[in-house]
Amino acid sequence: MKLFIILGAINAFFAVALGAFGAHGLEGRIPDKYLETWKTGVTYQMFHAAGLLVVGLLSGKMAGQLLTWSGWLMFIGILLFSGSLYVLSVTQIKVLGAITPLGGVSFLAAWVLMILAVNKYL
Repeated sequence: MKLFIILGAINAFFAVALGAFGAHGLEGRIPDKYLETWKTGVTYQMFHAAGLLVVGLLSGKMAGQLLTWSGWLMFIGILLFSGSLYVLSVTQIKVLGAITPLGGVSFLAAWVLMILAVNKYL
C-alpha cells in the first residue's frame, strides 16, 4: 500500500529531525537520563519507519488484512512508544512512561502479524 510507504518515509524524516533536535537542541537543557530516553524514542521510531516501508513494499506482492494490521500497529506503536518518550523527556512527568509499554506491545504485535502474513502469502 502506498500509504504505508508514505507513512514510513514521513516517520523516517521525523526520526532524523527529532534526533538532530535532541542532539543539538536538548543537550544541556534536559538531564542526561531524559536525553537517553529521547534517543530511545528516535531509535524505535526509525526502526519502525523502516518496518512501515517494508509493509508498503510487501503489500504490493500480497493481499490480506494481516499485513495491513501490521502496518497500522507499527504506526500506532510509533505514536504511543516514541511519542510518549518524547513528551516524557521534555516534561519529565514520569506517569507518561505508563503509555510507553502500550506502544511496545503494538510493535511486537505488528512484527508477529508480518511474520504470519509472509508465512501465509509468500
